[in-house]
Amino acid sequence: MFPMTPIAAALALLFCAGALAAGTTDGTTPRSLLSQAKGLPADFEEHFFDVPLAVRVELDREFVSEAMIVLSRDDRLTLLDFTDHDGSVIQDEERDRWAEYLKQGVALGTCESACPERLMAVHYNLENSTVSLLTENVERDDKAQRYYFLPAGGSTGLIVRNQLNLTGGQDQDVGGRFGIDASSSLGLWSQTLNMQFSRLSGPDDKDLNHAVYSLYTQRELEGRFFRLGYFTPNAEGLTRQLRTFGASPDTAIGVMYGSSDSLMINNAKPAVFPIYVTASRQASVEIYRNGLLLNTQAVGSGLQSLDTRSLPGGIYEVEVRLVEDGQITSTTQELVYKPNNWSNHEERWRYNLFAGQESKLLSNFDEQTSGSATAGVSVNYLAHPRVVLGVSGRQVKDNMQLGTSVDWTVADQANLYANIYRTEKYGTGLDLNGLYNYGAGSVVFNHTRSWLDTRNTYETLPDGTRIRQRDVFVGQTSNSSLSVNHRLSNLRSINGRLSYSEGNVEGVGLDLGWTERTRLFDNDAHWRLSVFDRPATASTGDQRNRGVDLSVSLALGAPGEQWSASIGTRTARDGSRDNNASLTYRKDLQDHVLQSVSATATTDTYGVGLSGMASFENDFVRGDGFVQRSSFNDELSGGLNLDSTFAVGQRQMVLTSQYHGGGSGLIVDVETDLDDIALRADDMSGGSVALRPGRNFIPITAYKGSSVAFDFEGNHAPSAAIQPPRTRYHLNKGGVEYRKISVMQTVTVLGRMVDSQGKPLKGLHIINHATRGVSEVDGFFSLEMNASSPTLEVRRDNQLLCQFRLDPSKARIESNVLMIGDLRCTPDTLADSSFNTGTAG
Repeated sequence: MFPMTPIAAALALLFCAGALAAGTTDGTTPRSLLSQAKGLPADFEEHFFDVPLAVRVELDREFVSEAMIVLSRDDRLTLLDFTDHDGSVIQDEERDRWAEYLKQGVALGTCESACPERLMAVHYNLENSTVSLLTENVERDDKAQRYYFLPAGGSTGLIVRNQLNLTGGQDQDVGGRFGIDASSSLGLWSQTLNMQFSRLSGPDDKDLNHAVYSLYTQRELEGRFFRLGYFTPNAEGLTRQLRTFGASPDTAIGVMYGSSDSLMINNAKPAVFPIYVTASRQASVEIYRNGLLLNTQAVGSGLQSLDTRSLPGGIYEVEVRLVEDGQITSTTQELVYKPNNWSNHEERWRYNLFAGQESKLLSNFDEQTSGSATAGVSVNYLAHPRVVLGVSGRQVKDNMQLGTSVDWTVADQANLYANIYRTEKYGTGLDLNGLYNYGAGSVVFNHTRSWLDTRNTYETLPDGTRIRQRDVFVGQTSNSSLSVNHRLSNLRSINGRLSYSEGNVEGVGLDLGWTERTRLFDNDAHWRLSVFDRPATASTGDQRNRGVDLSVSLALGAPGEQWSASIGTRTARDGSRDNNASLTYRKDLQDHVLQSVSATATTDTYGVGLSGMASFENDFVRGDGFVQRSSFNDELSGGLNLDSTFAVGQRQMVLTSQYHGGGSGLIVDVETDLDDIALRADDMSGGSVALRPGRNFIPITAYKGSSVAFDFEGNHAPSAAIQPPRTRYHLNKGGVEYRKISVMQTVTVLGRMVDSQGKPLKGLHIINHATRGVSEVDGFFSLEMNASSPTLEVRRDNQLLCQFRLDPSKARIESNVLMIGDLRCTPDTLADSSFNTGTAG
């Protein structure tokens, strides 16, 4: 925007010899600009002061950015703009703070007053065209900041996430969950509310249950947190959460204190250890945690890996139900393993402790206890950078629950996680998980075993009567599996899974698969061949399920369209042979409420089955759903997941489909005079959100002060300017702030600033609503001007000299550049703060 004249570009090179010869009177004191320019020819000096110069800016010897500046004879420096900071390690928000300071104009030399960021001095060296900023940290060790600073004075706001999950069928009661997950901020304290309404889809429970699992306030300290209120006393704050056996305290009123380096943040990342189901036919999967429906998914026949990205982070147990033809054919307990990394190896302890009284004050679950004291402690210890040990103990319903764990990173490619736990009067459990990644694939091992004896498990009624629990079990159950995935080449791979189970399902299971990508009908094709031999279940007539399946997917038709087909054989519900085939069509949509749709037709021994799936999103809600018609009994079943967020901050509110995974957010209004613009907001802490004219919501990261940059989508930006192009934020969890940005149509203006005699005026700052420029030695300037506000202010040293209102319709346009000619800043308008119309020459 501010091109350097040829003479100015050569100035530094020609000056080197003279600067070396001139020397300094004090070897420790930076020379003034006049001293550095001493001896320069008069013509060169004209191109040194009051004109744009290209320089390098450094902060404590670290590169900040290339920049354009203006130097004045009174030893002042004014930044025009940072131009290129590629390769700089300085954070964008820090760079923005220095730009804001330098654009005001600063005196060179020692900083005497109002020194930001512990600034000591500012120096310009003509010899190497470098601006140096020195702070008190220049010779201190550059240690990474261990903790984020909480926002000064805290923040305010409210964010409410609403989730609706439904599942049911034609002859099956509708079950589901409506969840309200709210977080707010008042000063330096954050508040949390989690309320659930649920009803199970099975025949055992048709009542509408409600419960509040969290209603507390929490204060973050450096590496610690303090909680007070009504909460579910889980072991939060640990890097490796331990499992326990039997009942857990639902809710309690009390206090909690512990480490907070790994407070849970829901990230859309998959679990380390995948979760598998093996369906005999087209089915659906329901995932429950503590009796609450977290997610429901449609699955096809065969070995399937579930999508765990939408599940909350942490290490916890879930119940996975496989529903075929409206009937639950399998129920398994699975471990979700989505841990956070240990953040600071210098602190080897992570702990969490709580104490309170069990309460069902806001719950209608009859089996939930109330009135008993509960307390517990959980500890992680980093015994070695590769070994994390854990131990926990807590009292629940007058019984002690003990647990131990070890997480061992055997090598960079191998990880082992083991958990042993015991509950008094209930039983003992063991988990062992291993993961090994090698260059061409991975090996996953899992083993779970439990020894249960619930004969001495009692429930205490409010009047003190003790009754034995209804579900009594004595014995052991186990599940073991070994999975191998191996990539033969970039186009083909093989996988296998060997499993053995004891308990509800008995026997050995084997799944083998081959996948390959080829070209078919001049289109990309994806082939899969699978062979399986699985234990007998009720859905296969108590006969082993043996079969083979061949499928192919083709990217046929328009972009985003895909066809897939399969053919195979398996064991039918009565134990006979079931030959089957299916055909699926899928289409991904752009710029539409529907994000994707798919339809599947299947045929087998019993008849024809149909299913449809769709995912959708608009400004207010997003979700997905599916509908199935069984070929066995023609019954319909389906599931629906909806998600929406409501946010309030600074007397503004918004309802949005954006998910606030970072814990806080910005409400942004976009005003524009352009039609059909596509904008985006890039959070410097990660993440990008599309913006539209009107009201928007941008999820941002809590605690971490950063900035959001606004830009146009694509590589061909329109002739427009975004003001402001960037905004900073620093919010507590639950905090919400409001911003407004304007997108103005601009036009490139080229002109020359002259005095009353027509002589060029250099070093004048020409300012428009959209941008600013500086006149060169010959008076020429160029800048982007707001097309709807064609006004220019002319200033020098923050003193208004004159103003101009331009008429673009009367100017000459060449190659999309508005040629306005000479603008005369006449003597009678100098230092006149009123609005004067200059004369265009």
